[in-house]
Amino acid sequence: MSHLTSIDAKFWASLFESPWLFVIHVLDILIVAWLIYKFIKVLAGTKIMSLVQGVLLFIVFRFVAEWIGFTTITYLMNQVITYGVIAAVVIFAPEIRSGLERFGRTTQVFLQKQQLSDEEKMIEALVDAAAYMSPRKIGALISIERTQTLQEYILTGIPLDADISSQLLINIFIPNTPLHDGAVIIRGNKIAVSSAYLPLSESTAISKEFGTRHRAAIGLSEHSDALTVIVSEETGAISVAAKGEFLHDLSLDNFAAVLRTQFMVEQDEQKTWYKRLLRRRKKR
Repeated sequence: MSHLTSIDAKFWASLFESPWLFVIHVLDILIVAWLIYKFIKVLAGTKIMSLVQGVLLFIVFRFVAEWIGFTTITYLMNQVITYGVIAAVVIFAPEIRSGLERFGRTTQVFLQKQQLSDEEKMIEALVDAAAYMSPRKIGALISIERTQTLQEYILTGIPLDADISSQLLINIFIPNTPLHDGAVIIRGNKIAVSSAYLPLSESTAISKEFGTRHRAAIGLSEHSDALTVIVSEETGAISVAAKGEFLHDLSLDNFAAVLRTQFMVEQDEQKTWYKRLLRRRKKR
């Protein structure tokens, strides 16, 4: 017992003598814990998960048998564990392959998310949706919340809380479907609601050629800093209303350029605020 105590004391002393070694051990434990968590998450809901639970219970019984002193039972259980691993790999090969494929897809999705920002994905979805709806004259009204909240208008819509995609936006505005009437409101990286009501502009300067969608978009731009995209049901023209400005009949390239100017520039400014601060200090 004293020998074991001296070994433990030396181990802990070595950790504190070398802080870097202590950090390595902590990092090692965290990585193993994360891998175990991801492994269990990938296997959750598969048949092999029942096997894992059974194996863990079997191992617990094996240690209990060894602690009590059941030599024969311990020997037999050791043999089962040794050859059971090979048998399990053969029996559950389809489930193991499926789990590894899911893990690989998760890695790919993670890398894609790192490559594309939320703003870039939103812009891509809006441009693709407009490219489909414009030539087919499918009317659309999409508002994007910015610094000023659109909560009062969100409360008038049908909650979705869905990921932004061109396919979903197109399906929402297909004529004669339950969700096509009203506006879609995007909050953050989600489609918050559809069929929302926006305030109509009372300006007399708006041409009579513009319908309710355009008046609603302009009206929202008068009450908030939101950007609203309109696709005309009559002409298929793409328009944008933001901060009191109204841009009408945009080409797809110009539409994409407007979105990038409005959102990507703001993103770059947020990322480089510290650089501007450093420049000011240098000038001083």
